[in-house]
Amino acid sequence: TVPKTVVLSTDVFDEFMEQNNLYRVCLSDLSDEEILEHFVAGKLPGWLHQDLYAVISVTSVPLAVRSSSKLEDSHYQPFAGIYSTYMIPDSKKDPAQTMELLTSAIKSVYASVYFKESKAYIEATSNVIDEEKMGIVLQEVCGTMHGECYYPTISGVARSINFYPIEPEKAQDGIAKVAFGLGKYIVDGGVSLRFSPAYPKKVLQLSSNKMMLRDTQKQYFALNLKQESYHVSTDDAVNLVRHKIAEAASGELADPNFRHVASVYDYESDVVRDGLNYKGKTVVTFAGILQHETFPLAAIVKDLLEIGQKEMNLPIEIEFAVDMDVPKGLPYVFNFLQIRPIVETDQSSNIEIGELDQKEVILYSESALGNGEFSGLRDLVYVKPENWDAAASKEIAGIMEKVNKGFRDNELGLVLVGPGRWGSSDPWLGIPVKWSQISEARIIVESGLENYRIDPSQGTHFFQNLTSFR
Repeated sequence: TVPKTVVLSTDVFDEFMEQNNLYRVCLSDLSDEEILEHFVAGKLPGWLHQDLYAVISVTSVPLAVRSSSKLEDSHYQPFAGIYSTYMIPDSKKDPAQTMELLTSAIKSVYASVYFKESKAYIEATSNVIDEEKMGIVLQEVCGTMHGECYYPTISGVARSINFYPIEPEKAQDGIAKVAFGLGKYIVDGGVSLRFSPAYPKKVLQLSSNKMMLRDTQKQYFALNLKQESYHVSTDDAVNLVRHKIAEAASGELADPNFRHVASVYDYESDVVRDGLNYKGKTVVTFAGILQHETFPLAAIVKDLLEIGQKEMNLPIEIEFAVDMDVPKGLPYVFNFLQIRPIVETDQSSNIEIGELDQKEVILYSESALGNGEFSGLRDLVYVKPENWDAAASKEIAGIMEKVNKGFRDNELGLVLVGPGRWGSSDPWLGIPVKWSQISEARIIVESGLENYRIDPSQGTHFFQNLTSFR
C-alpha cells in the first residue's frame, strides 16, 4: 500500500513567500536559525487552514511532512535528502495543537530551501536559488505505538543498481538496506543490513560471528509521541529518539515484533540462534524474514525495483517501511513511501593508463566507482591514520569546512582521503561532513584502517548525490 498522502502544490509556497515578504530574508546572509524564525513567524494562506483541518480530522497516526521541490524531482540532477522532513505526533484530544505543529513543520520545510547547506548545494549543481519552488507531501507515518514511541518494524531503502556487487550478485540485481525502526537511521548512514533482493540468504555481514557482532545495527530511531517533544528547530530529527537495540528485546521498551528481525549470540557455545527465546547478546540479522521467509520482503522489493525502473526508464531508488504489529489474522503491511530516479551519466570514457611503476602511484584501488579524467589536480587533503580518533571526527568535519572554503575561494579542486565513510551521520563510522564542507573534492577515497573496517557508503542520500555528480 501507499500511505494516505496529501500534496501541497508549489503555488502555496509562492503565495506564502509573497504574502510574508520572505524573499529578502532568504537571500540575505542570516543564519539558518534566523531564517527559520522569520519563516515560522509568517502566516500560511488563510484558505489552506480549512484543508489542513480536513486532513488531521481523518488521520489518527503521526504525519510526516516531506519536501518535494522542483529541483528534487528532476530526472537530470541529484537532490536526495537536501531538504528537511519533519514528523509530528497526532493529538486526537487537541486538534488545535496538532494544527499548530503541522503548520510550523510546513513552514520549517519551506525554510530549509534557504539554509546554508541547501544554498551551497544549489550553487554546486549550477542552479539558481530563485528558480527553486517547494511542494510538500503530507504522509501518514507507517508504524505502531509502543508506549510513548512510534516506529515501524522494518524500514528500508533499495536501489535498482548495485555499485558494489559481491559474487554472485550483479550490478543490475539492485541492493537493499534494511533496519529496525524509523528509516532516518539508514539514510543518515547508520549500520544497517545490506542484501541483494536476488540473493536474500547471502548476507556478507552475517558470514562470520565476529563480523555479525561488529557490523550490525546497534541503535534504532523512534518518534517521540509527546506533543511537547516537537519544537521549531533547524534539525529535522528534533523529536526522534535513539534507543539501544537491546532495549527492544527486553525491559520497558520490549517489542514482541522484534523477534522477526532478531537473533541471539551465545558466547559460551559461539553459536547464533534465530529468535529471542535464548540467553545471550541480541543481534539484528533479519533471519526470520530473509532466511525463513516469514514475510516476502525480498520478492516485493525485487518486483518494485523492476517495475519502477521500467516505468521511469532510469535506475531508481525507493524507500519503504513494513509494519508487522497487526491484529491476529490480518496481513502485515508493506508501505511504499517514495521513488526517485538515480541520475546516471554516461561513464564510458576510455582511459589508457599504460605501464605504471607502482612506486609512482599515489592512490590505487581495485574497487572504484565512477570513471573519469580530472586534470589540473595538485592538492591532496589527507586525514592521517596515526592522528585519527573516531571520538574527534566531528572536530575534523569543522576543520574540513575551513580547508574546503580556501579551495572554493581559489577555485581549485582536491583529492580527499580519510578513514571510514565520508558524510556518515554516525561519527563512529567516519567523518560526519555535510556536502558544503567537501564540495571542492573531485576524487574521494574511503580508506580502511587495520582495526577499523566499515562497509563503504551506498544507501545514503549523501552518497547518491556524490555518485550523480560523478
